[in-house]
Amino acid sequence: MNEFLETLKTCGYDPHFVENKKEALTLAKTFIKPNISVGLGGSTSVDQIGLLDYLVNKEDITLFNQYEKGIPMSENLDRRRKGMLTDVFVCGTNALTKDGKLVNADGSGNRVAALIFGPKKVVVIVGINKIVENVEEGFKRLMEVSAVKNIDRMNSKAIEMGKTPRHNLDNIANKFTYIKADEKDRITIIIVNEELGY
Repeated sequence: MNEFLETLKTCGYDPHFVENKKEALTLAKTFIKPNISVGLGGSTSVDQIGLLDYLVNKEDITLFNQYEKGIPMSENLDRRRKGMLTDVFVCGTNALTKDGKLVNADGSGNRVAALIFGPKKVVVIVGINKIVENVEEGFKRLMEVSAVKNIDRMNSKAIEMGKTPRHNLDNIANKFTYIKADEKDRITIIIVNEELGY
């Protein structure tokens, strides 16, 4: 893992390795200072370590939470846009390659856009299960694991809400990217020695 972290540093990231979700949350909290603005990318990993709950309940920050229940779609989109210009953007990734590329697909694109440019700081939560050999394996994982599980999750949620399931590969994975850091230490990667997310 030390060699991998060194590779990530040479790519321009600020990488960290922690043993579990509790340590990941403790570390992630250090990037959330009073009076900052925070944006969110869709991430089960962020939720699983407890960071989403922490952000929602933190009263001294401005959180653009597009996942708040009951808001209209117009407000959801407005919060996604505002999240693109925040002090800190928090998200997960579909895959992280051993040579330091973040591989992702998005439906709306706010997460991949924020990884590329916009927020002053990006904090990416990565479970050990997301590490792959190269970009090709990253896209394979994305299509065969991440997208499939996300489609199932979102369609199940729609059914629970009494809505017709409408998610498929055409609308959940239509903006593909693989990126490497271009501004030193702008992207912090917290690798967790547990399986997280999809």
